Amino acid sequence: MTRTTRLAAGLAACLTAAVCAHAADYPNRPVRIIVPLAPGGGSDYTARYIGTRLSERVTQPVIVDNRPGASGIQGTDMVAKANPDGYTLLLAYSTHAQSAQLFSRLPYDPLKDFAPVTIVITTPLTMQLHPSVPSKTVKEFIAYAKQNEGKLNYGSSGPGSSPHLTTELFDSMAGIKMTHIPYKGVGQYITAQLGNEIQFSFANMFTTMPHWKSGRLRLIATTGTKRLEAVPDLPTVAESGLPGFESVTWYGFVAPAKTPKPVINKLQQEIHAIVFSPDVKKQFIEQGNEPLANTPDEFAKIMRTDADKWGAIGKKLGVKLD
Repeated sequence: MTRTTRLAAGLAACLTAAVCAHAADYPNRPVRIIVPLAPGGGSDYTARYIGTRLSERVTQPVIVDNRPGASGIQGTDMVAKANPDGYTLLLAYSTHAQSAQLFSRLPYDPLKDFAPVTIVITTPLTMQLHPSVPSKTVKEFIAYAKQNEGKLNYGSSGPGSSPHLTTELFDSMAGIKMTHIPYKGVGQYITAQLGNEIQFSFANMFTTMPHWKSGRLRLIATTGTKRLEAVPDLPTVAESGLPGFESVTWYGFVAPAKTPKPVINKLQQEIHAIVFSPDVKKQFIEQGNEPLANTPDEFAKIMRTDADKWGAIGKKLGVKLD
């Protein structure tokens, strides 16, 4: 072994030891979770619910910081440019991967500039109508929308978001056209729907449940491939009018690229333990979610698949974002 080789090997050993020491000591100060949307939606709830329990496990504060703006780009960019030490995380959702091919200009690369940690949960979206719309089923709504072309509005949490792309896919398959009104988060557009500013939306069940239970919104379908355990009498869109229709949202944590692998693995292990603790798992299922807590490599594969799938759908539908 030459002197140069010995020096290189020694440096590598020192770096490895430093990384391992950092991981063993992690976290020794507060961890911040950036939510790139306004409070009140599935992203915000997931970040706070997991963050509270993560804080209990690691005995350090876990702070949730909502940074809405530019369809989630503003908060996401903050994490992409943060120090890759595990102390700044992003609560990412399906739009994160979908945006990879739908925006021609982003200040970051959604796949290359982030290190996947784990998907916490997956969930279909729910389809709900304002009570002023008389339809009780998907087929009835499609017929109504065709009869009232140009009169119906739908909301989303911004261009390129899952509700936006899911509705555009629905419109295309159903042969209808509604007007898109973007908001800063799901909480805002559901509030707008309660006031009849929009008549139609896709959203997560956690946000909409209180409103359809009280009769202020009418829930008519979900977007998964199978019925939800929490509402087994509710049909999917596919079985009630549009065969082959499917859209499932995920919520998960990512860190800045180059965050040490041992830190990523430690976070994944802690979150996995939280998600599959009996009380947390039960609550997620009752809210219409499927607990996952997969590995970083599995998460990375899903992001690549989603980027390709929704990029192709967006181009086919002529969805242009920027």
